[in-house]
Amino acid sequence: MKRIVANNKKVEIIEDEVPSIEGKPSYILVKTLYSVISPGTELSLLAISDKRQVHLGYSAMGEVVECGSDITDVKKGDLVACYGAPYVHHDEYLLVPKTLYAKVPDTVDPKEAALGGLGAIAIHALRIANLQFGETVVIVGLGVLGQLIAKIANAAAYNVITYDLHESRVEMLKEDNIKSFATVEEMEEAIQIDTKSRGADAVLLCAGGKRSPLTHECLKWIRTKGKAVIIGDIEPDFPRDLMFGKEAQLLISRAGGPGRYDSVYEKEAIDYPYEYVRWTEGRNLEEYIRLIKEKRIDVKPFLSEAVEFEAAPQEFEKLLNKESSTLTKIIKFS
Repeated sequence: MKRIVANNKKVEIIEDEVPSIEGKPSYILVKTLYSVISPGTELSLLAISDKRQVHLGYSAMGEVVECGSDITDVKKGDLVACYGAPYVHHDEYLLVPKTLYAKVPDTVDPKEAALGGLGAIAIHALRIANLQFGETVVIVGLGVLGQLIAKIANAAAYNVITYDLHESRVEMLKEDNIKSFATVEEMEEAIQIDTKSRGADAVLLCAGGKRSPLTHECLKWIRTKGKAVIIGDIEPDFPRDLMFGKEAQLLISRAGGPGRYDSVYEKEAIDYPYEYVRWTEGRNLEEYIRLIKEKRIDVKPFLSEAVEFEAAPQEFEKLLNKESSTLTKIIKFS
């Protein structure tokens, strides 16, 4: 099979063996139809691939071609959304544990399902914020992840205010009737009006950059006892005086939810008890599929550009050199 890797800071297509399901009763073998480039994560991996090979990708969908003996919820020929490296990459075939896939209904566009990994991450970020119905959430940074979080928060009937420097990204959310601004001043005014000067209940930081002035500024936008949630690649550098003055909560959202990086949950495919861990990364993936199935959110604006598998390395170069203004790219497998 073919797979896309980063090698010595270049993106390449290499040949590898198709993974075997033998001896893995709780796994399925999937023939990939679409995968999604996550620019923030994957360009970071590309940057650290000096003199070594790094596998890229973590969100995809495809057709089940073989099932382990313990699999009962899907069968050969079914479509599934898959999430999570090292099981999901930009590979022609994926060997995925039962805790990391969700069945895709016939009514769902396969390209929309391929965004499932990003959808799970967005859903988990909102769960970490632990908001209640009607509360005000500010989302800063409107890349594909920030956009997804804003759409899901809006579907959940939170009062959503968003901000990004790029006018084109701001305009995308206005089509969903989400309050979205390209200047800090306009955003701050909206927060003041909507909260009667009390401040937002939470600010979700989805912007990139290790050292960001947003970690200082966002504390001015939240209410007393409000929350700052880090989702992007931001160093948690928060000034004590502002944190103390508002008794603010600092929270960090890690990937798609409970189970991530746990070898028992992922590699051994042993799920957490439903009654004790309601929302695992796998169940968040299922919830994303429900949202698009019921048309609670519209992700079609992210899917404007599907590229053929063989052309994918060039698309990574465009993203790296900032020649592309798109939020993400969908890779189409033959």
